[in-house]
Amino acid sequence: MAQGEVSTKADGCAPMSAFQRIKAILGGSAGNLVEWYDWFAYSSTSLYFAAHFFPKGDTTAQQLQTAAIFAAGFIARPAGAWLMGVYADRAGRRAALTLSVALMSLGSFAIAILPTYAQIGVLAQFGLLAARLVQGLSLGGEYGASATYMSEMASKARRGFWSSFQYTSLIAGQVAALVVLVVLQHVLSKADLAAWGWRVPFAIGGVLAIVVFWIRTGLDETRAFLNETTSKRARGRTVDLIRQHPREFAIVLVLTSAGSLAFYAYTTYMQKFLVNTAGFSKDTGTAIMAGVLVVYMLIQPGVGWLSDKVGRKTTMAVGLGLGGLATYPVMTAISHAGSAWIAYGLIMILVLCHSGYSAVNAVVKAELFPAHVRALGVSLPYALANAMFGGTAEYVAEWFKAQHVESRFYIYVAVVMLAGAFAAARLRNTNTTSLIADD
Repeated sequence: MAQGEVSTKADGCAPMSAFQRIKAILGGSAGNLVEWYDWFAYSSTSLYFAAHFFPKGDTTAQQLQTAAIFAAGFIARPAGAWLMGVYADRAGRRAALTLSVALMSLGSFAIAILPTYAQIGVLAQFGLLAARLVQGLSLGGEYGASATYMSEMASKARRGFWSSFQYTSLIAGQVAALVVLVVLQHVLSKADLAAWGWRVPFAIGGVLAIVVFWIRTGLDETRAFLNETTSKRARGRTVDLIRQHPREFAIVLVLTSAGSLAFYAYTTYMQKFLVNTAGFSKDTGTAIMAGVLVVYMLIQPGVGWLSDKVGRKTTMAVGLGLGGLATYPVMTAISHAGSAWIAYGLIMILVLCHSGYSAVNAVVKAELFPAHVRALGVSLPYALANAMFGGTAEYVAEWFKAQHVESRFYIYVAVVMLAGAFAAARLRNTNTTSLIADD
């Protein structure tokens, strides 16, 4: 679709139909799902490929090095968030979404065919690092662009509900990565899965990203962006973001620090925690987390709908606060859980609390900024906080474990979450003060 054609559409005064909104939300969600599938394929399979790239040391040492590469991918996310945020505010949300998924496909295919340490030595480790950095660039831009796109496509009355699908698809990506692993665990022998089967999820992700690239080229641009193109204001300027919206920038940074750290502690690291601390088998740990994530994914729209009724500020503050209070006792209980069902129920307590943040975080952040810096304002502080807290969650947890003081990780997560709850409580009610233009 040519830019002139899109602009003509934007000139019409008719409100978007429900079908148009659903099409846009599903289109944005599909790409978000695949992006996060590719990202989480690394963490879900790292128990199997760690020894191929880091053969020295025991299992904990190998996982620590693999977690360091995982964290390194987050280092690239602020750069990707800045570049793609600027691009999304200047060229459009659709253009940024298309570019981000192309980069993710490249990174996934690279890991799928990457030689191991036994084949090329230390170059294998550098290759793994390079592929994760490319994926980090992609995902750094994906979050801000998709959060902005889906929030702008949603109607005011149901913005919490519709934008919750951004996180629904994020979790769906993680679920898909685990489901693929579960299938491989059942169709391949343990020896084959450890030898080469771990590469399959990355190859699948690369192919799916190509499909999504084609889908995203057909998405409509948001009216909020198209209306902004008629303004003489400069779009996507970092200096304007920092000077004009320092408080909002800081709020997104604090909220994301809490939400991201908790998310990776409760989901990504939890799979290793169940195996290495609670004593479950790899297959059982994977199955538990798959079950948790399916329910976690399905409740996001319900919490988003609730936020449209009671306020997104309230929903987020309560969720982060309860999660902060529950983290230490619940994770301590999980470490001693003797039953998979008990572990499942305990983890569900944590993710239910976290849903107060996850279901509404995208729309809250988008509603804090005007259209000309919205994508950049959402993505840059988000990526910085992810690099500092989310991306390092596994590494910090493994470090505390290696020092035989693992419970200090629970305290760390709890303190950061309570800081986020305090920041959320001081938010203005974006249900009524949103800067996203109404239909």
